[in-house]
Amino acid sequence: MEFNIIKSLSNEFTHESAGTRKILERIPMDNLSWKPHEKSMSIGNLATHLVELEEWIPVVIEQNGLDFATAPYQPKKIESIESLLKEHDDAVSLALQTIGNADVDALKKETWTMRNGETIYFSLPKIATLRSFAFNHLYHHRAQLTVYFRLLGIPVPGLYGPSADES
Repeated sequence: MEFNIIKSLSNEFTHESAGTRKILERIPMDNLSWKPHEKSMSIGNLATHLVELEEWIPVVIEQNGLDFATAPYQPKKIESIESLLKEHDDAVSLALQTIGNADVDALKKETWTMRNGETIYFSLPKIATLRSFAFNHLYHHRAQLTVYFRLLGIPVPGLYGPSADES
């Protein structure tokens, strides 16, 4: 049986998106500006960044890069938990559809570049960009939020089995 990268990516993202949703459900709307250090992102910024990273999956698959000189970064704002969860659900649905329709050869052979005009931040094969820039980046920030939750006494949901807050 041949390894199916599309099925693997879809299965991973489906599983991980459920965990991301558990995190987003616990975002404290009364404490969106809290951060553990002046150099840290706030809870609100991290929460919206998770959704942005999910939205970037189709960008990685369907485009050849992102240039902040022509598409400046505009962070999202949280209106409510319900709207945040809807954005997450919509982003996950579109990401899974895009992954499902992806051309494996293009993922392996085409390069994706993040830049700001002439400044190139990175240029990698699309599959590497999808894994590192989108998936792993998402997991990294999701983990940051679990630390924030712990520091604020918010129960941490189990992502890979029960957490210390779940039996």
